[in-house]
Amino acid sequence: MTTRKCPACGKPAGRRPENPYDPFCSERCRLLDLGRWFDESYRVPVRRDEWDEAPAIPRPDDREED
Repeated sequence: MTTRKCPACGKPAGRRPENPYDPFCSERCRLLDLGRWFDESYRVPVRRDEWDEAPAIPRPDDREED
């Protein structure tokens, strides 16, 4: 069985089916990683020119009243 490092802590993390938290080593590391996404520690990079060309998405607050 090949083991690899947990992306959260670096400890060995087995593959499924033995490890239900794959690719993490434990539920704790899986939840820590999820929390990093929620608090926006991780971000998907976007080139500035792509952002400028994206169509604007109206928010409910920005609607004109009839």
